[in-house]
Amino acid sequence: MTHPTTPARPVTPKSAPAGIRPKGFRPDIRTLSLVGVLAALVLIGGVTQPDSFLDTDNVQLILTQASVIGVVTVGMTFVIISGGIDLSVGAIVALASVWATTVATQDYGFAGILFTAVVVGVGCGLVNGLLIAYGGMVPFIATLAMLASGRGLALQITDGKTQVVTVQSVLGLGERDSYLLGIPPLVLVFAAVTVIGWLVLNRTTFGRRSVAVGGNAEAARLAGIDVRRQRLYLYLLSGLCCGIAAFLLIVLAGSGQNTNGNLYELDAIAAAIIGGTLLTGGRGTITGSVLGVLIFTTITNIFALNNLQSDVQQIAKGAIIVAAVLVQRRTSTTSS
Repeated sequence: MTHPTTPARPVTPKSAPAGIRPKGFRPDIRTLSLVGVLAALVLIGGVTQPDSFLDTDNVQLILTQASVIGVVTVGMTFVIISGGIDLSVGAIVALASVWATTVATQDYGFAGILFTAVVVGVGCGLVNGLLIAYGGMVPFIATLAMLASGRGLALQITDGKTQVVTVQSVLGLGERDSYLLGIPPLVLVFAAVTVIGWLVLNRTTFGRRSVAVGGNAEAARLAGIDVRRQRLYLYLLSGLCCGIAAFLLIVLAGSGQNTNGNLYELDAIAAAIIGGTLLTGGRGTITGSVLGVLIFTTITNIFALNNLQSDVQQIAKGAIIVAAVLVQRRTSTTSS
């Protein structure tokens, strides 16, 4: 007895798992939208202040001002991608800058100031990392404690006074004679940190592990990743970026003050968020974060040139942050 055969169903290609898209499938919409926002701001600045905004000196000023917070933001991006947060970056910048500009430190010249700024930054990052990774403290609480302690120690070192830098080799980096092809040295450092950060995030095992820890820490642990050690390294990286930023700020301001780096933590987090980094971790780009820094710095410059109130500027920044978060939520909902 024969049985009727069931006609074979046409084989359809399996779709890619959710969240995984072939390379080249579509352009990065977030990056393109950020470039569009930055271009619109440049257009607004050029229309409202055509003589001053597009002037070479002003463009150099924007890039120089973006360099300090930009270096901090690169480190912050790594931390947030891993599912953490660092509220102490501004305080670390302040502490590193005042420690590196004491009279005793300046006696060692350029190398002494740079070395001290970096070591203080890394040391603070080490404390944060140990408390969070091995002490089991919530990143918000641990870094909030570092914020308070760092600010207090910076105030104690300076006694509320400005520490003027007298080392000419440090001050010379901020002068026009040190520009390379019209590019300030601070901008070159920012560019180098950005390129290295991009390579580390996208082309190394360290970057892949950071994303994995932020996406699902337990799954990362089961995959053989030492989650605690990875988190320690990430806060060390954030501290290193703060130390570098502190040195750049010393060059830019020519002094060390306990008020340095004020609200840097908010600016760095905001720049990372509008750049596409998820606060919950697992996704983010260095390119987007850098564009976020440039957007905020350009907004500040436009408001200053047009003599607009700073409170309106803060409202505009807040609106941009809210819009960026809403876009993230919409994108996440759509992709899921």
